[in-house]
Amino acid sequence: MPLLEEVAYNREDYGAQFDLSQNGTLVYRTGEDHGLFTVQSLDGAGKTEPLLSKPGRYTHPSLSPDGQRLALDVTEGSATDIWVHDRKRDTMTRLTFTGAASYPVWSPDGRYIVFEVAGAGMSVIRSDGAGKPQPLTHGENIQFPWSFTPDGKRLAFFELNSANGYVLSTVPLDSDSEGLRAGKPEVFLQSSAIDQDPSFSPDGRWLAYLSNESGTPEIYVRAFPDRGGKWQISNNGGAYPMWSRKGHELFFEALDNRIMVVSYSAKGDSFVADKPRVWSEAKIAGRAGFSKNVDIAPDGKRIVALMPVDTPESQQSQNHVIFLLNFFDELRRRAPAGK
Repeated sequence: MPLLEEVAYNREDYGAQFDLSQNGTLVYRTGEDHGLFTVQSLDGAGKTEPLLSKPGRYTHPSLSPDGQRLALDVTEGSATDIWVHDRKRDTMTRLTFTGAASYPVWSPDGRYIVFEVAGAGMSVIRSDGAGKPQPLTHGENIQFPWSFTPDGKRLAFFELNSANGYVLSTVPLDSDSEGLRAGKPEVFLQSSAIDQDPSFSPDGRWLAYLSNESGTPEIYVRAFPDRGGKWQISNNGGAYPMWSRKGHELFFEALDNRIMVVSYSAKGDSFVADKPRVWSEAKIAGRAGFSKNVDIAPDGKRIVALMPVDTPESQQSQNHVIFLLNFFDELRRRAPAGK
């Protein structure tokens, strides 16, 4: 029996934002679990250029391989769909119309976008908007696509598993005139920790990911296929590992929303990373580790980031909290005993 409407929730784990005391006081947040953002292009000096200057409820920005198009989630009311912004033409094209699509990821050739479908596996659609979405994988658990190997023949994703938290997996892919087809998913890493955000290196030999195995979310790197070794990259928390395609640098977002970068070298089966350093002092919007708010440009010199909007509507969206007293009385009225 529905009791409350417009309760905010976290799109990462679908947890509702409410709590209830023993004496019957209920408190909850309303609206979406994120406010209004703009989308900006940011360089290491902190200089920004607007991409989407109109404030919106944007999440999960994903740049095309040529850097000219940006896919992202756009939430309107309770519906979230994937749109593509064409930088040259300054136009927005809506790709999905289900109200339950998110986490867009581009194929390396730029022809396809894979996305999550509200707990029903992953789907794929042509990035030019032609055709309808097609199922890619099926599963009982929520699957979040994250990155392709450079040759486009394998996709890394993480899956919400009720028994073990998040599991990192990859799935082989075939491509023909009919589109993308997926093979059988293969588990890459399954542990008692929360492991997510698996990102393939430009040569496909390494996989960077987030794990909270230490009690704090940190960035780690393992060889692909996994040979047992791992290397911790961040040293004070991190999220969203992003490899530069033009140099031996690995970017990530610190927990204070600054962008960090690490230089690295690969020697045989060993991965050697330098100490993380601040790439930009600019703080981007959102909460690191909760909802992806950044992506790296193909040249590795700029990032695309959600930036905060200081408007009354944005503040209300993030801070509107309602207290209901004597909620047990309302519960007994709406759902009396014996019914």
